[in-house]
Amino acid sequence: MSEARSGSSAPTVLRMILGRRLRDMRLGVGASLEDAAKALRVKTLTIRRLEKAEVALKPLYVEKLLETYGADRQEIDEFVDLAEQANEPGWWHSYRDVVPSWFTAYVSLETGAKTLRTYEPQYVTGLLQTPDYARAVLRGGLPNGSEEEVTRRVELRLRRQSLLEREDAPTLWVVMEEAVLHREVGGPDVMREQIERLLDMSELAHISIDIVPFGAGAHVGACAPFTYFRFEEPELPDIVYSELLSAAVYLDQREDVVAHLEAHSRMALSTSSDDSRALLNRMRKEYS
Repeated sequence: MSEARSGSSAPTVLRMILGRRLRDMRLGVGASLEDAAKALRVKTLTIRRLEKAEVALKPLYVEKLLETYGADRQEIDEFVDLAEQANEPGWWHSYRDVVPSWFTAYVSLETGAKTLRTYEPQYVTGLLQTPDYARAVLRGGLPNGSEEEVTRRVELRLRRQSLLEREDAPTLWVVMEEAVLHREVGGPDVMREQIERLLDMSELAHISIDIVPFGAGAHVGACAPFTYFRFEEPELPDIVYSELLSAAVYLDQREDVVAHLEAHSRMALSTSSDDSRALLNRMRKEYS
């Protein structure tokens, strides 16, 4: 388990992949952290941080490590080229003035994931929010924020949504509580527009929306919102993100990830796609 707080780095998914590859190559030749550190004349903590993608992959460091691990020249050159690409800031870096660093890590994971599964007890998930709904949510969460800050955060949220329109768009499975639809965010018109968007998005093949009805009673998922990420690259583990008030927790231990996946699946069993769409249609009429 790791906890990300303001001021921590936000690696790109490519940097995480390369860090894992460095670790695997080291282990593949039976080299210890101490062996790698000795080759670079650095502390073992530096090697550990390189492998965990907590720091940039310096090309000179990468080249020396790969030489130590017995890589050939072509492999070294290709790896160094990738490392230089991985060190380039993601598009979300331009929003660092209004978004905490622990959330930019989330955007990186979201952008690189092949599968996303989310649970939302309070609000519509950010990837499916309309502009007006997003503004109302962000304004409520930033009572002392300037109009410029709110606008910038809305821009980031809407830009994130473009990943659902890519040719290689990830699959998105959203489970949300019925309470989300009753929480009137921004007024009736905003809510009606938001529900219409949910209905439209639920018709797409790569998006599923399940709404846990009030009738489900107490259930395993009555907890904080979370997002599960699965990646196409075998180097990356499945990761679960859960947000706190002023920080975020990223979980990659198998038992933690499995517990969240099981909770997500159990909640989805309390409803169906048809029942969820019927509920959305009823709520749309209530806001008319």
